[in-house]
Amino acid sequence: MFSPKIPELAASIIRKNARDALDAATPDKPKKRRLRIGVALGAGAARGWSHIGILQEFAAHDIVPDIVAGTSIGAVVGGCYAAGRLDLLSDFALSLTKRRVFGLMDLSLSGGGLVAGHKLKKALDEALGSLHIEDLPKRFAAVTTEIKTGHEVWLRRGNLVEAIRASYAIPGIFEPVQIDGRWFFDGALVNPVPVTICRALGADRVIAVNVMSDHASRGTIIDDSLGREGAFDWDRQQTAKDEGSSSSAPNIATIMLDAFNIAQDRISRSRLAGDPPDVLINARNSHVGLFDFHRAEELIEIGRDAARRSLDDLSEYRDLSARTATDTVQSAA
Repeated sequence: MFSPKIPELAASIIRKNARDALDAATPDKPKKRRLRIGVALGAGAARGWSHIGILQEFAAHDIVPDIVAGTSIGAVVGGCYAAGRLDLLSDFALSLTKRRVFGLMDLSLSGGGLVAGHKLKKALDEALGSLHIEDLPKRFAAVTTEIKTGHEVWLRRGNLVEAIRASYAIPGIFEPVQIDGRWFFDGALVNPVPVTICRALGADRVIAVNVMSDHASRGTIIDDSLGREGAFDWDRQQTAKDEGSSSSAPNIATIMLDAFNIAQDRISRSRLAGDPPDVLINARNSHVGLFDFHRAEELIEIGRDAARRSLDDLSEYRDLSARTATDTVQSAA
């Protein structure tokens, strides 16, 4: 017998199919979302303390990056910033003296680098504990280089300290770091200022910080006596600017560092030309040696000054959190 509910059911199905067809024919309205700011923190050894001052100045002017990518010392500062521990890192950096810096350098002539890195790892563990990258309040990635393939690798998951160590392991200076059976060293060999990563992680605007931008023709002088205190010539002779000011030939550690930095500079120039950031901040710190970690106060102030010099370029970033991607598209149209 014919059920009276069948026509009602059929009508309901027809109405649903009509709604589905209408929805399919109507373009989706763009979902509004807040524009995301990315900051790419570049490599540069001790000069990277300038990143701290730059990020502090950002905070003072309500510029709050959502995405952080870092290479080498940029990964150290960026990782601490993404974890909400920038003040802790700043206090640590400011506490460093020449003697304390040397005490953190556990020299090793039997491993894969002149410095084993165990003391630095302990200091990072005390500051960051067992934090994992995927649990950080900000999106973060550390750049490293896989030794076997030479590939650029973005560490976006796993232990934060291990990712940072893999990013700053300068070949020949620090021992390489093993993660999941693969060996890594400094990411500056492939991407010294990681603008591309910020974009890949979803940044609509990218601010890049280059702390090696004005170091041309400046060497890193390291004492030849690597087996005693004073192995690194903390007082260095970098005030001599003219070539040939030293009659002694450079030692192997100096050659390794200078060769590495020459390559890093050329790579960063090429990468930044191919994928320029929206704003590029250059820190004027070439007069500071690459191992002058005890000069944190000066370097942090240099970073603050670099950020202040860029405030005109950064003006739109102050209220960027109130703007949306669709607003920007409409205003540009």
